[in-house]
Amino acid sequence: MPLNDASLLRQAALVGGKWIAVDPTSSAITVTDPATGKVVGQVPSLGAVETKVAIESAQVAQKQWAARTAKDRSDILRCWFDLIIRNKEDLGWILTKEQGKPLPEAVNEIIYGRKFH
Repeated sequence: MPLNDASLLRQAALVGGKWIAVDPTSSAITVTDPATGKVVGQVPSLGAVETKVAIESAQVAQKQWAARTAKDRSDILRCWFDLIIRNKEDLGWILTKEQGKPLPEAVNEIIYGRKFH
């Protein structure tokens, strides 16, 4: 099943608001489909420097998030929820490919949070 939105499958890591792609000169982590053994993609193998940047960025982001009004945070989370639900089939397919779950189970995992909304 091809993705409706191929941009949802990123072969990169988001650190400090910037995407870090796989660098051909360094090691990468290969993601394989456990059901078939086929390669799904690769993600960069990050280390201490990137971990420190991620932690520092998260501390800054938390302060910025806390400074927003409850209504603003609610609107952002609602938008995020809507995006997840709109893309549940693609996200379920990605889960299936990286974890080997049956597609219906993976899609149900994506929408599970809706019960509590």
